[in-house]
Amino acid sequence: MKVRSQFVCNQCGTKYAKWIGQCTNCGAWNSLTEQLPESTTSKSALAKGQSSGKKLNFVKISTITPSDAKARLITEFDDLNTVLGGGILMGSVSLLAGQPGIGKSTLLMQICAHTARTHNVLYISGEESASQVKLRAVRLGADSDKLSFAASTSGNDIAKTIESGDFDLVIVDSIQTLAMDELSSAPGTVSQVTNCGNLIIRAAKATDTAVIIVGHVTKDGTLAGPKVLEHLVDVVLNFEGDRYGGFKTVRAVKNRFGSTNEVAIFEMLGSGLKEVQNPSAALLAERTNTDGSIILATLEGNRPILVEIQALATKSNFGYPKRTASGFDLNRLNLLIAVLERRTKLHLSDQDIFINVVGGMKLNDSASDLAICMAIASAVANRKLDEKYVVFGEVGLGGEIRSAFRSDQRIAEAKKLGFHHAIAPATIHDKFVIPVKDLRETLIKYIK
Repeated sequence: MKVRSQFVCNQCGTKYAKWIGQCTNCGAWNSLTEQLPESTTSKSALAKGQSSGKKLNFVKISTITPSDAKARLITEFDDLNTVLGGGILMGSVSLLAGQPGIGKSTLLMQICAHTARTHNVLYISGEESASQVKLRAVRLGADSDKLSFAASTSGNDIAKTIESGDFDLVIVDSIQTLAMDELSSAPGTVSQVTNCGNLIIRAAKATDTAVIIVGHVTKDGTLAGPKVLEHLVDVVLNFEGDRYGGFKTVRAVKNRFGSTNEVAIFEMLGSGLKEVQNPSAALLAERTNTDGSIILATLEGNRPILVEIQALATKSNFGYPKRTASGFDLNRLNLLIAVLERRTKLHLSDQDIFINVVGGMKLNDSASDLAICMAIASAVANRKLDEKYVVFGEVGLGGEIRSAFRSDQRIAEAKKLGFHHAIAPATIHDKFVIPVKDLRETLIKYIK
């Protein structure tokens, strides 16, 4: 009987009987690759599994004595250690994802440089040659005898090397370049990424070796490959920011050993990545108080940050006004513009509106609504807000101003940087806060 091949989507794993240009499940274009179906039928596999299984050895959970906290590999970045839950746990597998050129390899080489002072470290690259990695290592001071390098795209060889137990930390750059000998599909496909990931994770757990895997991202910023890879690993780190400048952030979207509310903020220098100790002061250092400029007290994870929101409004030359946002969700901006038009009587239908979050920051804070609205109103009316005021608060569809999460931390950060007052929701009881309830009244009273 002739075995018919099938076509599998590299992004979501959906199978098709024939090739089509776009996956109907995830919408990705040109993501289908041809693969041979599994030779073993499900019924025979089920029967074999039932006969070959054996009863597990189990113990009462009350009788388990917790071992001492496993040693962690401490990086040179204090904030990154916090994001990881105290450092890189031995035996853990972490997945680091980010845009091309944002600094993933630089960050990992700096981690290697610091860790190789006291531990054996192996850097495995499937994308770069030894000479390329050597140049980066010299620039970042990673010239320890405890740091080794290997170039390989074989998942089998990498797993066998980890199983040897010769290294405390292994970097794999990247999972999309690896392939198993037993699979005929190309590197980067769903089957290759999943099975190579499984091999590496099993080897790491068996030998208590810490492993960091680099993952690629799609054009919309999500992690490329099957979602199952994120479920398999212990920690998933997202490296975000503008590749050409501004601050870069590392946050954990999954962490089995710590919080997912922490964030590490970096800036790229000639000598590598450097932690930003006081991002608020750095973001406001070049600020000029003009119309459309508002200072927002926001949160990056658990860290309070003051950031400048800039708005620009110009007369539209076309029938359809343009809305553009950098660092802020465009759909949320359109909603806030609708609230402004309906609840404050501002006429914005003939205005092109541009929003910019200074410093390359990306806002996911609902309490940024009030600052965005005040920035737009300031730009349209050509009026300013007092430079000693900070703003935060969520705006509802009725124009009401709602409470903000962790307002005490925002207020403390504003006080530390010398601001006099915060325009914030009326639910906050603090002498530093100017309480406001309604968006229209707030704009009339404070945009002058």
